[in-house]
Amino acid sequence: MSEHDTPESSLVEHLIELRARLVRAIVGLLVVLLGLLPFSRKIYTWLAEPLISQLPNGQTMIATNPAGAFFAPLKLTFFVALFVAVPWLLYQLWAFVAPGLYAREKRLAVPLLASSVLLFYLGCAFAYFLVLPAVFHFLTTFRPEVIAITPDANAYLDFVLAIFFAFGTSFELPVAMVILVLMGWVTPQQFKESRGYAVVGIFIVAAVLTPPDVVSQLLLAIPMCLLYELGIHAARWLVPRPGGKEQPQ
Repeated sequence: MSEHDTPESSLVEHLIELRARLVRAIVGLLVVLLGLLPFSRKIYTWLAEPLISQLPNGQTMIATNPAGAFFAPLKLTFFVALFVAVPWLLYQLWAFVAPGLYAREKRLAVPLLASSVLLFYLGCAFAYFLVLPAVFHFLTTFRPEVIAITPDANAYLDFVLAIFFAFGTSFELPVAMVILVLMGWVTPQQFKESRGYAVVGIFIVAAVLTPPDVVSQLLLAIPMCLLYELGIHAARWLVPRPGGKEQPQ
C-alpha cells in the first residue's frame, strides 16, 4: 500500500475537498448578497406590503432603535440572499457527498433535494401571498379602536421571518415522510393507519408555530394535511423493492 492510500491521506483529501466546497458556497452567497444590497430598501418595502396595506392611510412603520431603519433592510437582504443561494449551497453539499453514495441513493437524492427546495419556496410564497395578508387583516380588523398599531421595523421582520421559516419547513412534510420510509423506520401503510393521529398532531404544530389566531392556524394546518396525503402516495411510489444490493459508484 502506497502512502497515498493510507486512511490519513484519505482524510486529508476529504478535508481539503470540504474546505473547497465551503469556500465556493460562501463566495456564491457573497456574490448574491452584493448583488442584492443596492435593492435592500426596495426589498424591505416589498416585504412590508402585506402589513402596510392593512394600516390606515398614511400610517407606516417605526424604528424604536435609532439604527433599526438601517439594519433591518440589511438583515432582510442577507436572508433573501441566503434564500436565493440555497440551490447553489445544496449543489456544493451534493458534490461533496455524492461520490460516497450508492447508485440508488444518487437516483433518489437529486429529486428529494429538488423537492425539498421547491416545497420550501412554495411554503414561503404561500405565507407571503396568502397567510400574511389574511393574518394582518384579521388582526387589524378585530383590534379595539383605542389601540393604534405602530409596528416596529425589526419586530415586523423577525415576525415575518419566523412565519416564513414555519411554513417553509412545514411544507417539507412529504420529503420527511419519504426519507423515513426509505430508511425503513416507517411504512406507507403505517402512515395511512396513523392519519387520525397525524391530523391532531398537525393542528397542534400549527397552533404552536403560528400567531394566536384561528386564520393562520387553519392556513398552516390544512395544507399540511394535504401534504401528509401527498407524502403517503410519494412514499408508496418510492418504497424500496426487494432486490440485490448496489455498490457505490
